[in-house]
Amino acid sequence: MAWRDSTGRDRPADLSGARLARHATASLAGVLAERGMSRKDLADCMGVSPGRVSQILSGDENLTMRSLAAVADALDMRIEISFAEPTRAECQESREAVRSAAEPVRPLERTRR
Repeated sequence: MAWRDSTGRDRPADLSGARLARHATASLAGVLAERGMSRKDLADCMGVSPGRVSQILSGDENLTMRSLAAVADALDMRIEISFAEPTRAECQESREAVRSAAEPVRPLERTRR
C-alpha cells in the first residue's frame, strides 16, 4: 500500500487509487455479465471462496496486481494497463474532492437531555 499512508483517504493518490479500483471492478463485472458468469462461477475458476470474489468486486480493498492477475488467469484474459490524460470530469472530480478534504472538520455540538 505504498500509495496510501496513515493520514487517511483524502489525498489525491488515494482518490485516484479508489477511482482506478472502481474502474477495474466495473470492467470485471462487465466481463462476467458478457460471459453469463456469476461470482460463484468466477470463484470456482479461481479456486477461492465466493466471499473472496465479493471482496475483489466490492472495490473496498486495495486491489493488488496479483489479485487482478489471478482473475485474468481464471478467465483466460490478459490485463492491459495504460496511462492517459484525465477527462475534464475526472479533473473536476479530483479538484472538488481535494477541496472538500481540505475543509476543517467541525466538532459535534453536545446536546443536553
